[in-house]
Amino acid sequence: MDYDRKSTVSSFYGGRRSGDALNTDFNLPPGAARPRVDSTSSFYGAAGAGNRYSRADAFDTQTAGYNQGSYFDAGRTEPVKGGDEEAPWDVYADFNNAGPRYSTAFGMGDSGYRQVPSPTPYTPGTTGLARDSASVAGDQPAGGNVEMVTVPALGPEWKAEELRGMSKKAHRQEKMEDMATKWKMWRRGETGLCGKYFTRRFTAWFVFALCAAIAIILAFTIPRVPSFSTNQSEPLSPATNPFNKTIPAEFSRSPANFSFPGLMKLQADTGSNFLPLTFKNIHGTVFDLNTQRQVATGDTGHVTIPAKSFPVINLNLNFTYAAVNDSDATWSNWYNGCRNKALYTNNERPAVQFRLILDMNIAGLAGTHSTSTQVNDAGCPIELPLNSV
Repeated sequence: MDYDRKSTVSSFYGGRRSGDALNTDFNLPPGAARPRVDSTSSFYGAAGAGNRYSRADAFDTQTAGYNQGSYFDAGRTEPVKGGDEEAPWDVYADFNNAGPRYSTAFGMGDSGYRQVPSPTPYTPGTTGLARDSASVAGDQPAGGNVEMVTVPALGPEWKAEELRGMSKKAHRQEKMEDMATKWKMWRRGETGLCGKYFTRRFTAWFVFALCAAIAIILAFTIPRVPSFSTNQSEPLSPATNPFNKTIPAEFSRSPANFSFPGLMKLQADTGSNFLPLTFKNIHGTVFDLNTQRQVATGDTGHVTIPAKSFPVINLNLNFTYAAVNDSDATWSNWYNGCRNKALYTNNERPAVQFRLILDMNIAGLAGTHSTSTQVNDAGCPIELPLNSV
């Protein structure tokens, strides 16, 4: 081949020699043969029986050098000068399956199909040994080829740290750490409770405004305990129907006791309330002012009175007392006060003196609230006949 028809890619293919001193041709003695510069040069192992890497050697193997024998027909040969080039070289052809598979040259090609033996189906009466023998023999079904099922590869073993991270304790710790981090960020003003809202400063102002609003609302809605006063002219009066019929009037000396109904009118002051006041119950207890003995009790039940007014509440009282004999001071005080007027000069009976304690259960207020009043000049609500004991 002429010089201008040779490839200039590399010096290994007989191209133009470089100016390197190690590559410079040297003068040979007369009669000596010039070394070959093509792919069969001694660099790749010259042909001969003494060279084990030669093509003519009995141990013929693929050499490691870059000679022409290392390339195959599937590849593109080196273009020549002045000639028409064939299809351009595509370096990606072997990776995107757009060209021939060069790796098939050594018998390593893979068509993507592998035939595997199919297990012999179970037949009643066939022993396990016979089925295993049939499977080893590679019996194939009559339907055709058996495709290999793609099975995902087994992953690595779980580490102890990963197993611990999947436990409930680790999840609780993670949540607590997350909450602690968010709490620190909120205290520093970096974030809010609901995203960008309710930051530390906004929350402080919001809580202050909320407390002020609640205080104003409670100031108008929370009920106040009212004050009570009794009728000065007639603190006690006869009981009305039907209460006066349930308790008969009776005085007895042996044994010493008395029992009679009565009514007390109480005037309430609700000037400090903005809403109507509701009583679940008002329980009244009457004590003799001289002996401090209990002589009467009474209840009003559920009562509702208007606000900023002076309503009157009727408290029905059941006067009941028992003593050893008629010399008891408490029995004597109330017997003398309830006797008939005709038995006294000027028709004036002695006044009864007592102390009234009111226990109130008000809707909207917790607990029981108490108030008391003292009466020094009250008339007995009943009058005994002249022939009474």
